[in-house]
Amino acid sequence: MAMSGPAKTVAQTVSVVVLMGGLAWASVPFYNWFCQVTGFGGTPGQVSANAGDILDQTIKVRFDGSLNQGMAWEFKPVVTEMELRIGETGLAFYEAYNPTDKPIAGQASYNVTPYAAGPFFEKIECFCFTEQVLAPGERVQMPVSFFVDPEIVKDVDGKYVHTITLSYTFYEIDLPEGYAALDQDSQTNLN
Repeated sequence: MAMSGPAKTVAQTVSVVVLMGGLAWASVPFYNWFCQVTGFGGTPGQVSANAGDILDQTIKVRFDGSLNQGMAWEFKPVVTEMELRIGETGLAFYEAYNPTDKPIAGQASYNVTPYAAGPFFEKIECFCFTEQVLAPGERVQMPVSFFVDPEIVKDVDGKYVHTITLSYTFYEIDLPEGYAALDQDSQTNLN
């Protein structure tokens, strides 16, 4: 039996709302995947090791950290800037703190500016590759190991880059199943 009139309009409206909600839910993970695959928006690459040359030329790397709206953590770089030789492996740390009385899971999205540097900024290890869970009151230092590919000095735009900014934004995600049970237990004990 075909719908007509108000029933059809309601069904179409509900369908649009469900579709838009699904797209909004998937937008951050999809955007991160797209940027990692394409290097779009200054997204750095991921490698297993640094096997390149180390040049005498240096480059400055700045570190920035922010939180998505509603994320209850405190999050910041331990050192805001370092200078290293192009091709040299660098190691930086970011600090995260959960000031709440419940466990919170987070995932970091990241990018590099200027965008011309994105394809040459290579991460070896990074806390951003996996979700992070902080217990109530927990403070951690999370490492990122990286290098700037020496090919940057041959790139039409990259050769003019002297300072790179690595930015992370943490956003809250659902707790993994085991942690969700702990959170429910802690909420029960508080009541």
